[in-house]
Amino acid sequence: MYRDVLVLGGAGLVGMQVCRRVSIELKPTRVVVASLLEREAREAVERLRAEFPDVQFNPEWGNLFVPEDLANEPRGRILADRAQRKRLLDSLYGDFDAAFATNHLAQMIRRHRPEVVVDCVNTATGLSYQDVFQGAAKVREWLGDDGGFDPKGTEDLETFLLSQSVPQIVRHVRVLQRATTECRTRVYVKVGTTGTGGMGMNIPYTHSEDKPSQVLLAKTEAAFGHTGLLFLLARTPDAPIVKEVKPAAMIGYKGVRTMSVTDKHGSSELFEPVERAVGGELDLREEPSAYTSTGRLQLSVVDTGENGVFTRGEFAAITALGQMEYVTPEEIARSVVHEIRGQNTGQDVISAIDGTVMDPSYKAGLVRQAAMHDLHQAESDSGMPSIALGRLGPPELSKLLFEAQLLKETFGTLPGVLGEDTEPRSAAEISARLAERLRTSEVRTLAPSIGIPILAADGRTLLRGPRVNVPEVQGHRKVVSLDDAERRDAWARKGWVDLRPANMEAWTGRIRKMIAARAQLRDAGSAAASLHSYLPSTFEIGEVVAWIFNNEMGGYRIK
Repeated sequence: MYRDVLVLGGAGLVGMQVCRRVSIELKPTRVVVASLLEREAREAVERLRAEFPDVQFNPEWGNLFVPEDLANEPRGRILADRAQRKRLLDSLYGDFDAAFATNHLAQMIRRHRPEVVVDCVNTATGLSYQDVFQGAAKVREWLGDDGGFDPKGTEDLETFLLSQSVPQIVRHVRVLQRATTECRTRVYVKVGTTGTGGMGMNIPYTHSEDKPSQVLLAKTEAAFGHTGLLFLLARTPDAPIVKEVKPAAMIGYKGVRTMSVTDKHGSSELFEPVERAVGGELDLREEPSAYTSTGRLQLSVVDTGENGVFTRGEFAAITALGQMEYVTPEEIARSVVHEIRGQNTGQDVISAIDGTVMDPSYKAGLVRQAAMHDLHQAESDSGMPSIALGRLGPPELSKLLFEAQLLKETFGTLPGVLGEDTEPRSAAEISARLAERLRTSEVRTLAPSIGIPILAADGRTLLRGPRVNVPEVQGHRKVVSLDDAERRDAWARKGWVDLRPANMEAWTGRIRKMIAARAQLRDAGSAAASLHSYLPSTFEIGEVVAWIFNNEMGGYRIK
């Protein structure tokens, strides 16, 4: 069914079972097993090759969220290096195209071009346990009472910015969307998490923080924020089929063994305790060398994979009836593979949300007609055209609405723009006519007043107001250079009313397509009614811009 499968987190507890189930049921030619560590990926591949000699297994490893050349560096080492922290900040908050070009996940997908991606990485846990709350506490210590900030705290401040889960998940899903679309991945399945193993805010189990754990709740926030972004990805044109299986119980287990273990602080030693008088100060972190070691911390434990190891007492408590209980990785893997095959398990979260959200309604369509009629009447009574405020994005929306308004005021109808009743109009003529109309049009003051400048037909003059919305710059910078012609053209396409002939050429091309689609609708009936159709019989500027979004910018809904 599918020849190439990429399993992210493939060496983990769930990931290994997914690899096995995929190999048994889908019979792929190749499975790429990706893990954080090289050792884990190679060991997993060796075990799988022994079990499934007819399948080609390839190992991949590294951190999916960072540039590829940093993918195998420990996070702590990266954060300790000022230059590398700056690179991470740029990749997270800077230009998306530049970040995508170097991102490890993007490069991995490009290398292998998988038909199916199964993501078993415990993303929410990894991001939430970067601990934004601990980072905030450190930054607050560098803030003075007078509102100043001690420059010595710059490292803590940058680390705090890098611990934010929202920017990381947003960028991660955007990278995933572009990479899978470019490589024509057919199916993406996420093994997600509820963050609490299905329990509520009263959950008594954390990673040793007191309850209610802010870090644990941040994990849930990240997990369902991730689900929301995947919901959007599933409604994006040309994206893969998107599904998410979200276990709501503890996942386990890998095996039972007696082994050397560590506590929450990473210590694996037993110490002879020391008596202290109750009173005075209590040092929470004394040096272990001041205590007598009595041996190693060696216990019988259950290995639950990424969730760590639990003692007999801990395992009994967390899996007891009414507690978190548990689900096996084999059951999760079975649901994942059924969903890949298109079988309805009832456990795809994205489909569940799809089935419960409220879709557009017939009543709303009728009310829209009444609202449009009333708006037209109010607009006529006021004497001021109701075009745009610039509050509704993207910037192209306002720019295109104002350009469409000028065309409507100048020529009246879509065929009138083309001059079909007389001689076909050239782009230069249309440009000149719009420039003439601009002198008396309300567009002349409305557009610049809300931050939409008007570029004259000769391209040498910019009619502007107090603020200019495009280019969009973040931070405190508010001055840009207009000397670069290529950048000027990009800004004009994005957010300036552009009266130049080249832009009028683009307008005449799209208007021809609208008129042709309208004629097809008349001749072929409902069969011709699609996103390519321009339905109104008059020049409606909002409908015109919606047609452009549908047909030129890929900005349409598919569900």
